[in-house]
Amino acid sequence: MALSKIDVANMLTGATPVANGGTALTSGFVNGSDPRPLSKPLIINGNMAVAQRGTSFADVGDGVYTLDRFETSKSNDGAVTVSQEDLTSGNAYADGFRTALKCDVTTADGTLAGTQKFFIQQIVEARNLQSLKFGTANAEKLTLAFWVKATKTGTHIVRMYAYDDDRSCSIAYTISSSNTWEKKVMNFPADTTGVIDNDNGQGIQIAWAVGAGASFQSGTLATAWAGNTSANDFVGQVNGLDSTDNNFHITGIQLEVGEFSSTTLPPFQHESYGDNLSRCQRYFLFTGDGSAYQSHGTGVEVSSTSGYCNVPLSSTMRATPSVTKEDALVIFDGNGESAVTGIGNIYYGKQGTILQVAVNCSGGGLSDNAGLIVYSTNDSSSGFLIDAEL
Repeated sequence: MALSKIDVANMLTGATPVANGGTALTSGFVNGSDPRPLSKPLIINGNMAVAQRGTSFADVGDGVYTLDRFETSKSNDGAVTVSQEDLTSGNAYADGFRTALKCDVTTADGTLAGTQKFFIQQIVEARNLQSLKFGTANAEKLTLAFWVKATKTGTHIVRMYAYDDDRSCSIAYTISSSNTWEKKVMNFPADTTGVIDNDNGQGIQIAWAVGAGASFQSGTLATAWAGNTSANDFVGQVNGLDSTDNNFHITGIQLEVGEFSSTTLPPFQHESYGDNLSRCQRYFLFTGDGSAYQSHGTGVEVSSTSGYCNVPLSSTMRATPSVTKEDALVIFDGNGESAVTGIGNIYYGKQGTILQVAVNCSGGGLSDNAGLIVYSTNDSSSGFLIDAEL
């Protein structure tokens, strides 16, 4: 039987395996080294450093990706601005984090009725979770850790939801001091019943509640994996939307295979910004870099009103993406330029680093078989939005 990295670390440190799936390290390191030397963080952009779509999202809606890989789930009468926050002090800063995701309540909702809610969530790709061995007798426990600061003290809930078998598990944590960074380490049980498919689809969604209505709180908190029942998802969650004084900040999110305490938790895996960005760009890529007169790809014209543009990718994308354009792009072929008015078919090989995008223009200014460049004019915010999010 093959040994996992944590199994090897246990052998070297003398740690004892934990019953019912999962493994705890009695010592977090082997001679000071990380027991996960070959792994990548399961949570992508957990330090909130990458923000390709922008750094502030006022009155954010439902299903909106804000900082890379983090999405909103919203249905309430209030308004929240989500932004990337620069840290200059506090416990999270002292632990090496320089950015956080901040939710600022700008319009309060004092009573959350029914299915009203506001969550921040990340979906982990299914094939990245196969080491959990869910659906087997050897299923692993999970440890979720993060730094959090909230105005609203009391009970807060994190829910994990596994898509393939519609199962969930929710764990409570407590904000003890208002507007103070606190480190939370939460243990989720193994799921020996539900299976996570080995594909590039939705694996597990992790949702941090800021507020949740009565429909999510009328049952009993589901602290063991079971078929999802909404009434059991966020029982006890405080209403963090009930005042415009309220803020919710989070950073340093890590998801570990096995059961750890605050003293045995492996350190957060700080990646280089480039590696972090590349992993984010498996799911979303904005080709603009903030400069004017930037090239976004080259190709060939096939008619007087259309052509194909080859857009270079920095990472293999999760699936064939959708493509839209942000602000003005133009096609230049050496004879003149024509404004891009629409996007046509998308062609992408699964392991490709080139995305072929059909671009259209009006006015018939292009020439058959001529080379083309798609570029921004004097507009630093232009580019292709390439989306393969879960």
